[in-house]
Amino acid sequence: MDKKELVVLTGVSGAGKSSAMAFMEDVGYYCIDNMPPELMTTFISILSKGDSYSKVAIVIDVRSSNSFKSLMESISQAEEYGYDIRIIYLDVNDKEALKRYKLTRRKHPFADKFNGNIKSAIAYEKELLTGLRGQANHVIDTSDFTSAQLRTRLAEILLGSSSDVMNIHCMSFGFKHGIPSEADFVIDVRCLPNPYWVEELRSKTGLDKEVRDYVFAFDEAHELLKKMTDLLDFLNPLYIKEGKSQVVLAVGCTGGNHRSVAIAEALKEHFEKKWDNVTINHRDIERR
Repeated sequence: MDKKELVVLTGVSGAGKSSAMAFMEDVGYYCIDNMPPELMTTFISILSKGDSYSKVAIVIDVRSSNSFKSLMESISQAEEYGYDIRIIYLDVNDKEALKRYKLTRRKHPFADKFNGNIKSAIAYEKELLTGLRGQANHVIDTSDFTSAQLRTRLAEILLGSSSDVMNIHCMSFGFKHGIPSEADFVIDVRCLPNPYWVEELRSKTGLDKEVRDYVFAFDEAHELLKKMTDLLDFLNPLYIKEGKSQVVLAVGCTGGNHRSVAIAEALKEHFEKKWDNVTINHRDIERR
């Protein structure tokens, strides 16, 4: 049985915990925001009874500052349920934290305590979090980070490889049934010879060897596939750097039964050699 993961995400206000949690949800973590530490052990004990929640992230911030002792006790107890636990602490320098609060106009949790003096509130918060910072497995200073750079750093820590980050979904469709609204790329392969006009292939689909052999019997199909994969192999790492974690490639032919299915399957086979999260569906393959 694979080791289960529990990530405790914490740090100072304005350091990017919300952006970090969004990324972790994108890569498959079940995320809970601001759970009281006293409830954490009970929560983990419930999740541990099944295999549906093997990757869990809990966000703890200064609102739980009175319970940090309970937090460390809960972390120790959670290990008994088979979870590999890591604490990730997000930090930011005072100047950048002050700038971010002015830009977002959000209220600091300790603003009232210091009569609206954000600088004093930030200093007080950091003092409260000193002990937790010292317990962290990873401290990330986000002062000079964009959201995309934060996602890249988290990917390095949590995944170890960018191949885990990108989710590539290939799909086929028929133009006569409409273009998929979720597509990032729409690739029109109606330029290729149509197996529909070959009587013995008409009732088959691009999942059948005979149809696929027919489509790829033409040099144009190989050249088109190469140009598409070259472009997407170039773009996907750039998307990761900018914080994108999913690409939907929609390949269309007239009816969505033959050419689009064969090309989408070929794209899937290509990407599976480089990326871990590749899926496919054929939207219109059952429509005749």
